[in-house]
Amino acid sequence: MSSAKGYVFVELVVRDPENFKEHYQPRSTTAVAKFGGKFLMRGGNASIKAGPSDERRRVLIEFESYPQALAFWDSPEQQEAKSYRDKYAHTITFYVMEGA
Repeated sequence: MSSAKGYVFVELVVRDPENFKEHYQPRSTTAVAKFGGKFLMRGGNASIKAGPSDERRRVLIEFESYPQALAFWDSPEQQEAKSYRDKYAHTITFYVMEGA
């Protein structure tokens, strides 16, 4: 079994910040915690050095393994959270990746 960590990287544009914060974020946070994930980046300032500047929110989550990151994505908790994310934000990318 690989000892590489797993990562989730998301880029999205939040269309309804109040409802996103109230309905999506608590559900997503619970799902991340259930699978031992740790937020490394959750929005915040970004200095764009190349490419267009935009309103994307970027999120990076670390898991102890790639299988844990995949289990997080496949979980009923994350799928429920996703239904709220899709109501209040436009997801540009959602990657589940294996670390080096």
